Amino acid sequence: MTSISCETCPLRRKSFFRPFEEEQIDFLARFKSGELTVDPGTHILIEGSTAPQFYTVLDGMGLRYKTLENGRRQVINFLFPGDLVGLHAGLLGEMKHSVEATTAMRLCVFKRDDLWTLFRNQPSLAYDVTWITATEEHFLGETVATLGQRTGTQRVAWALLKVYQRLRALDIGKEGEVPLPYRQQDMADALGLSLVHTNKTLARLRERQLASWGEGRLRIPDVDTLAEVALADAALPDMRPLL
Repeated sequence: MTSISCETCPLRRKSFFRPFEEEQIDFLARFKSGELTVDPGTHILIEGSTAPQFYTVLDGMGLRYKTLENGRRQVINFLFPGDLVGLHAGLLGEMKHSVEATTAMRLCVFKRDDLWTLFRNQPSLAYDVTWITATEEHFLGETVATLGQRTGTQRVAWALLKVYQRLRALDIGKEGEVPLPYRQQDMADALGLSLVHTNKTLARLRERQLASWGEGRLRIPDVDTLAEVALADAALPDMRPLL
């Protein structure tokens, strides 16, 4: 498979991502060390391991999860194009969670040792990395609030809304419908619900014609009403940086 250059990166054409300056594109072309393609089910990074690389998702979807001492799994969040993967290992020395591909994925590869070059020579891009990390922390805080304060129905509605908003911001799918290749178990593991509870909640949302998830597609006929149920904002997320 031919490697995609930073100049022709398809993510740069998406309005969801902040545009680069020419100097930044030249730097990233040197900073990028290659690409990685993986099949569905591949573990890209494993909790507790060290890795000489970190990545940006170029195409495909995956998930981050942490394994508890009793063997149960807590899904931390879902991965979409533009997300950074493995930065924790680059900064903390080892992965604090695992990363698994849900679909076939293509990732831009960066060397961990080159991260300090980024901070020294491209402070604006380094700030972008900090912004991405801070935004992820904010999302995790929102997830904790969801687990602690939203009902089961509100949790599922919130998760479906967030996934839909992110994919539409990436111009994936169409108005009212986006691909959702995850399993109900993945959603249950993300929301602290049993699979049975998640399945029944999805059925209730479908009966109320608020959301329908099946055959790898998520359909939301009325985003505003689903947002009311989820106690969330119906607007798409703001523009964000890309590495």
